[in-house]
Amino acid sequence: MTETGLGDRFRMPEKSSPRRTPQNVPYRDLPHLVNADGQYLFCRYWKPARAPRALVFVSHGAGEHCGRYEELAQMLTGLDLLVFAHDHVGHGQSEGERMVVSDFHIFIRDVLQHVDAVQKEQPGLPVFLLGHSMGGAIAILTAAEKPNHFSGMILISPLVLANPESATTFKVDIYNADPLICRAGLKVCFGIQLLNAVSRVERALPRLTLPVLLLQGSADRLCDSRGAYLLMEAAKSQDKTLKIYEGAYHVLHKELPEVTNSVFQEINTWVSQRIAPAGARSPP
Repeated sequence: MTETGLGDRFRMPEKSSPRRTPQNVPYRDLPHLVNADGQYLFCRYWKPARAPRALVFVSHGAGEHCGRYEELAQMLTGLDLLVFAHDHVGHGQSEGERMVVSDFHIFIRDVLQHVDAVQKEQPGLPVFLLGHSMGGAIAILTAAEKPNHFSGMILISPLVLANPESATTFKVDIYNADPLICRAGLKVCFGIQLLNAVSRVERALPRLTLPVLLLQGSADRLCDSRGAYLLMEAAKSQDKTLKIYEGAYHVLHKELPEVTNSVFQEINTWVSQRIAPAGARSPP
């Protein structure tokens, strides 16, 4: 069950006519933040049973929402990590026209706002980024914008290079008729922003100095696996690990059990080796 207690502190005072999610739920009943454009973003918080040893922000992919990372978040809370996320603008239970953003940097700006808010509640803890697909591009650009701010980054099939086969027909996988998945076709304006993101990511790679774990399927039809090798070569990080899953596709954390179990174990081991023992806090 998702823990949203932390989110209580991010609920904003409402006017007489409350703002509602695209699903018509009042935001006053949900954990949320208000971004710099005044848009309401739905948030999720997964809290460990004990005092957190580190913070992890999860950045979801195009057309999906942060609720799809429940199992991954629960695994991380088992390591005494506080995991948090929001639905990006135009996604899930957040405001904004579906899968439309005027500038890709809005996604990065909103992540930095959320990270800053949670860090004020949990000072002195290291912060990790975890991103999948488009969310991987967001994580890369966020890390590049604040190069000394984050303690590590986990990327699952990140958008570094678009697969040529999917560049004109980018589609979102639909699972179990999830009502929060956007089924609309890719709008031209959003496709342009994704291509802009790819060019920004390529320029940002040499600015990456933080530890990186990159998990990639060789048969990914959306994000070209060559992008994983490009990142490994271009990033200046001294601590960088790439694991290729032969024959696996795009959504490695929701793949066949043998793939997904391995992905969870890789992330578990990697994070465990890079967080301080319980009770130790990094300097603010």
